[in-house]
Amino acid sequence: MSTPSFKYVMRQGIVKQVSSGDSVIIRGLKGAPPPERQLNFSNIVAPKLARRPVGNGEEAKDEPYAWKAREFLRKKLVGEEVWFTAEKPQNATREYGVVLLGKDVNSAENITESLVSEGLVSVRREARNTPELARLIELEDAAKAAGKGKWASTPAPDSVRDIKWSVDNPRNFVDKLGGKRVKAVIEHVRDGSTVRAFLVPDFYHITLMISGIRCPGYKLDSDGKPDLNTSVEFADEAKYYVELRLLQRDVEIVLESVNNNNFVGTIIHPNGNIAESLLKEGLARCVDWSMAYMKSGAAKLRAAEAQAKAKKLRLWKDYQSTSPQIHGNEKNFVGTVVEVVNGDALFVKTPNGSVKKIFLASIRPPKEPGRVADEEGKLPPRSKKIRPLYDIPWMFEAREYLRKKLIGKKVNVTVDYIQAAKDNFPEKTCCTVTISGVNVAEALVSKGLATVIRYRQDDDQRSSHYDELLAAETKAIKSQKGVHAKKDIPNHRVTDISGDSSKAKTFLPFLQRAKRTEAIVEFVASGSRLRLFIPKESCLVTFLLGGISCPRGARPGLNGQPASEGEPFGEEALLYTKEKCLQQEVEIQVESLDKVGNFIGWLWIDNVNLSVALVEMGYASVHPTAERSEYYRQLTLAEEAAKAQRLNRWKDYVEDKEEVQRIEEDKVVERKINYEKVIVTEITKEGHFYAQNVDQGAKLESLMAKIRQEFQVNPPLPGAYTPKRNDICAAKFDDDQWYRAKVEKVEKNGNVSVYYIDYGNRQTINTTRCAALPSAFTTDKPYAQEYVLACVTLPNDPDYIKESISYLSSDILDRQTLLNVEYKVGSIPAVTLTTTDTNADIGKGLIADGLLLVENRREKRLSKLVNDYKEAEKSAMKNRYHIWEYGDITEDDAREFGAGA
Repeated sequence: MSTPSFKYVMRQGIVKQVSSGDSVIIRGLKGAPPPERQLNFSNIVAPKLARRPVGNGEEAKDEPYAWKAREFLRKKLVGEEVWFTAEKPQNATREYGVVLLGKDVNSAENITESLVSEGLVSVRREARNTPELARLIELEDAAKAAGKGKWASTPAPDSVRDIKWSVDNPRNFVDKLGGKRVKAVIEHVRDGSTVRAFLVPDFYHITLMISGIRCPGYKLDSDGKPDLNTSVEFADEAKYYVELRLLQRDVEIVLESVNNNNFVGTIIHPNGNIAESLLKEGLARCVDWSMAYMKSGAAKLRAAEAQAKAKKLRLWKDYQSTSPQIHGNEKNFVGTVVEVVNGDALFVKTPNGSVKKIFLASIRPPKEPGRVADEEGKLPPRSKKIRPLYDIPWMFEAREYLRKKLIGKKVNVTVDYIQAAKDNFPEKTCCTVTISGVNVAEALVSKGLATVIRYRQDDDQRSSHYDELLAAETKAIKSQKGVHAKKDIPNHRVTDISGDSSKAKTFLPFLQRAKRTEAIVEFVASGSRLRLFIPKESCLVTFLLGGISCPRGARPGLNGQPASEGEPFGEEALLYTKEKCLQQEVEIQVESLDKVGNFIGWLWIDNVNLSVALVEMGYASVHPTAERSEYYRQLTLAEEAAKAQRLNRWKDYVEDKEEVQRIEEDKVVERKINYEKVIVTEITKEGHFYAQNVDQGAKLESLMAKIRQEFQVNPPLPGAYTPKRNDICAAKFDDDQWYRAKVEKVEKNGNVSVYYIDYGNRQTINTTRCAALPSAFTTDKPYAQEYVLACVTLPNDPDYIKESISYLSSDILDRQTLLNVEYKVGSIPAVTLTTTDTNADIGKGLIADGLLLVENRREKRLSKLVNDYKEAEKSAMKNRYHIWEYGDITEDDAREFGAGA
């Protein structure tokens, strides 16, 4: 299309916006924001667009092809650099001119001519006759002849929009869309975080607040309109930033919520997230309330804001962080939950044995009804009669949820912030706690068992997963869960009968008849004195362990009484009972009642009688009253074992003169060394291993050759032999050779589990692969003996166990070693293994590599061996090898190596 020469000065600019089919707004090339002007196209008139009704005014409709003309220009010009002329005729208030699209003014496209050619506008034929007008009339006549655009004999069905200027029920509209992306065109930018848009193709006109952010806005005058005379720092810059990228651009919108009849949502553009870009430039702040509605991307917004803060850009030019820096092991650690305090605090035992109290970051447990903070935000003192756990609705449910999920479990802890001591409240370490990848606080909030703390916008002391917490709370509120429920509020009528003998007497018959009763350990006062909650009877009781005498711990001074020191091993007994059963579900059997209303009886945790366990550990002795009990024999045997090992309170115990003499002899007894050369043939998943005496190798080969020859000459008939448990038979191994085997289990599906007695392998095979073994081959004893390594234990973690056994296999499997028997574990010899060439202790080497733990053996003859092993363990711990990579992982209940599951 040819471009005629113009007598007016050609200027350059960028099209900011298309107002209608015959007018545009052009901004300059320089400045931020640059100056702008509205330009109307000369010699043409476009169909008029519908205008939004004001007040009670009538709604205007599109003239046919008005929107198509506007869209033709928008898609062609918005954001493009153009050439244009501009003149203001005498007595006119508007500027008129021509817009050319293209880099070279001489070959650029004349937009006015393009509009006329498409039949989207009319030519003003009454205008002053010029060559330009003549050219437009010629093009219009051609468009009419071709029936283009508005000159078509039948208007296109979409030539007039059906505009919905308002949405009757915005909330239902959002729910109906269900988070789906909707195509839209941004029509107006009110400020950096608020726009107006048309949702297409249905033409809903909406005002949208961008989720998760807020830009500086304009102050409003008395009429509620932006006051242009009042400057707000960075408001113009933020608005220009968004206009430059989104105004009249095709985008997708995800509607997420409603605020004062304005929609809240996310704008999706191929070039990136505008909210994230604004935050990175320091032109916006994160907003908690709207971020909670976002389906995804909240973490990116937080990261973008943090980036701007670090660079101190624009809004953050004077920013100073309010949170202390936490690094290393103080920031992240792994621990075991030993106690839950109400609904937001935990006691966690770290690998080094210390116990830390931590709080779940950014959440509050259920609050007491009617207890409202004053104007300064301070809560009135709580009534002394109230029991928070039972009397505050949902507090018990919150505590129980955490107790059942966490007690005794390992959790990952990330310290988010440390809340300083204030108003007689101590310092709080606030953390994000996860278990199996689940954020505990988020799970609690999602069930309505906690609420999220609202912070000042500039307060950085908050959970690292704060947005997930807000989203979880929004769902809980919508579902009316927990504290957000309006009905079915829990009411726990718990009777406290601790120390009340009259009440206790009324409950005693019920508890005695019930035999074993389920309970929850709420508090441990000493090794044998506990406070229990009995759900079935909905009561709190003080419970004393029967049949034992347990030392008491130290007692603090109360009510003017002086503090008292504890008895020997009282604190250790208290700690043992606490770690064993605090907040655990237990079973009790009540036998009697003392004169002050304390119940006496037996308590089981995981089917372990706690009275017996305390005696077995040397923390308690058998009380004479136990003689009348059915558990008396268990208690006496446990006490004898503790005395024999001189555990804890029995450390100096000597029974008689013969025992004294034995102890003295034990002091001088040396460890016996009697090496046997063996070859290890099999290692089990429990860490046991099987070995053959090397000197018997020739005899074994001869026996195997005879067995194979026998079955080659006289092959067994499949199915002729029916194996029975404990039979010694012949069985085909994977190499299709016959070996001696012992039947360990006969299964119903025709399979049997066999153990190859000369090698230590185990296998499940079909009975057709078993045959009767001639008696001539049963006289030889099994050539493989089962052993376990002495003075070592496996770690508790399953992954570390696999790794330890893997390294053990690589060191000894199918290799010759020197074996020395040290003692027995049941019927299994516990041995040390050394290499045949360098006499290096293989067990010690595995300990030094951080693959095994040292077992505390008390035999004097093994003391040097155990001390050598402990030195190797210290070295592995210092270098953080394998099981020590996260620090000290030893626990009191480490299982013995080889004490098979």
